[in-house]
Amino acid sequence: MGFSDLLNEVGGFGRFQVIQVTLLSIPGLLMASQNLLNNFTAGVPGHHCRIPNVTIALNVSRNTLLHAFIPLDSTQTLAKCARFTETQWHLISDEVRNTTQPQTEGCTDGWTYDTTEFISSIVSEWDLVCTLRPLKQMSQTIYMGGVLTGAIIFGGLSDRFGRKALLIWSYFQLAALGTFTALSPSFVVYCILRFLTGMSVSGVILNAVSLKVEWIPTKTRTLVGTISSFFFTFGQMLLAGVAYSLRDWRKIQLAVCLPFFIFFSYSWWFSESARWLVLNGRSKEALKHLHRAARMNGKPEMTEKITVEVLESHMQKELQSSRSIYTAFDLMKTPTMRKISLCLMVVWFSTSFAYYGLAMDLQKFGVNIYLMQLIFGAVDFPAKLVALLMLSFLGRRLTQGLCLLVSASIIFSNIFVPSEMQITRTTLAVLGKGFTSASFTCVYLFTGELYPTVIRQTGMGLVSTMSRIGSMAAPAVLILDEILPALPNIVYGGSAVIAGLIAFLLPETLNIPLPDTIEDVEERWTNINHSNQEQMQSDSVDLQDIKHPGECSDVLPPTIITERNT
Repeated sequence: MGFSDLLNEVGGFGRFQVIQVTLLSIPGLLMASQNLLNNFTAGVPGHHCRIPNVTIALNVSRNTLLHAFIPLDSTQTLAKCARFTETQWHLISDEVRNTTQPQTEGCTDGWTYDTTEFISSIVSEWDLVCTLRPLKQMSQTIYMGGVLTGAIIFGGLSDRFGRKALLIWSYFQLAALGTFTALSPSFVVYCILRFLTGMSVSGVILNAVSLKVEWIPTKTRTLVGTISSFFFTFGQMLLAGVAYSLRDWRKIQLAVCLPFFIFFSYSWWFSESARWLVLNGRSKEALKHLHRAARMNGKPEMTEKITVEVLESHMQKELQSSRSIYTAFDLMKTPTMRKISLCLMVVWFSTSFAYYGLAMDLQKFGVNIYLMQLIFGAVDFPAKLVALLMLSFLGRRLTQGLCLLVSASIIFSNIFVPSEMQITRTTLAVLGKGFTSASFTCVYLFTGELYPTVIRQTGMGLVSTMSRIGSMAAPAVLILDEILPALPNIVYGGSAVIAGLIAFLLPETLNIPLPDTIEDVEERWTNINHSNQEQMQSDSVDLQDIKHPGECSDVLPPTIITERNT
């Protein structure tokens, strides 16, 4: 018997689990906003060089007047980064224009921005256009760098100091620094605060996932994990509504960060992972949380039956293993752990790489950015429902691989769609994003089930690091379209294909109890592999018996090693 049996004895997935999972999932409504915020706070409004304040007696509109100051670009629209050195008054009339090209210069007096789509953004506030345009993408890369750093730092710290403590701190850090970001006096300060906010985002995600998984019975993990991901999906749609209503980057920033003070205020109610407490020599505290769960689940009689001795007897092997101090190096020391870690690193990188490659530059689709964000969020619902069915009936491994391969096929198909067919291209991009989102849903659940309790957060931190490297690399790949327009899609799709194939190398975890130690992982998956091999050998012997019954009469079938329930 193991800890999973104790969870079933105190009510399984009862009222306690429902409340804890719900309170942990609600912040997910705004976690999507943190990652996709740059689409709106760093939106690029229409702009052109600022022109002098002139008064003329001509009865012409301002748009017509602009032709005397601003040249036309190759698409016959007003240039965004140049103006005439001398005013070309003759260009505001319909008369025949001179064939000579007037001399132009940069926007030395600044820019004028269209406020129709964005009242204010960091682009218009700090003039991140023309030669400074790369700074817009750099701000998102810096934020993702913070998320990466947070994954490394908070992953290891939570295995040492607990999930709850690090989650509480992450809520506070996100709320405080996110609010200060809205008050940034300069672009440099903005980037620094966004980096620190990104660190806290990792702390929230990693610890919330572990607190959910480690309190949920085996049979309900799939359903709960998928439903929890819907909060993130709905959050994408909520972001579109908030951004459309406010349209000012400072107000949007406040709107998605201030609520974390509320999450911080109720996070003290959470129960620390009882698994983690036992494995860190704090069995009495773990027992209090188990008794609390039993009472809330309507099983008060279990508070007398489950004692410290009973709890530790259920986790005797895990306690013996927990005397060791684990680091990230332990993820690579043993064969099975090494295989799992390397495969997950590729899957996480490619999933994030393709996801943010599709989701981070919505203006490129030529559709209203608020509507595009709403559509991108809405498509996740059917995609994740499909993933839920697949996870429940096909298992984690097959679902993970198929989601990545289907996403890759959609990305590749977009290469052959002409640029004029914008609706078709947008539809395919939305579908591709839906399947990468489903892949995210699966990989979060899959990873939590593959890594053992003693090093689960360290493992989550490692693979999350690869995810953030993927999200940082995704915007940079878009530059390749200057070489070949199809090249970004080839890179995104190729990465998803490789990861989809590698996902099939991972062991299946459907309806299997969570491992608590590295020894559990090695014993469980090694035994399963040996059992499969021996079963194949047994089948081979049986076939020989059928062909030559007299030759193998003394052969006994090999013993099949069965998995020990933990």
